Amino acid sequence: MAQLFVRYVDALNYRVGRVAMYLFYVMGAILLASTISRLAIGIPINWALEMSQFLLSAYYLLGGAYALQLDQHVRMDLFYGRLSARRRAVTDAITILFVIFYLVVLVGGGLSSTNYAIVYGQKNYTAWAPPLWPIKVVMTGGIFLMLLQLISTFIKDVAIARGKPIA
Repeated sequence: MAQLFVRYVDALNYRVGRVAMYLFYVMGAILLASTISRLAIGIPINWALEMSQFLLSAYYLLGGAYALQLDQHVRMDLFYGRLSARRRAVTDAITILFVIFYLVVLVGGGLSSTNYAIVYGQKNYTAWAPPLWPIKVVMTGGIFLMLLQLISTFIKDVAIARGKPIA
């Protein structure tokens, strides 16, 4: 059962992360179009900067689980690198529990904030005034995917600590 969970979560986050990588190019295209429009035509695009911020948020939140999966987050490696694989797994399993707690709190807040945005039609206070629920859904979803990935990593770490790694 745990192996099935790990396999599905890893596959989902791999696919979502690979798709999220392309959001960076979309953001770059929007900023380039905005710059060309402003400098060449003299007409600024008032929604470009805000849309770029939304895309960047989606990029790093949807890609966060993928980075966790590949173990690409920054880590203070003063003593960690000297530990055996089993001790690293035990250390990771203990510290992951704190991050899981933090992400559970974040998902709860994200769901509450997303619900508020949907129910009250929350909009951003800018000239463009986009509705905020789409980005809040993406952000909460990205945090939830990170939570799932951390649970998957926790299961793998416990398996390594027990001497029975999950392939």
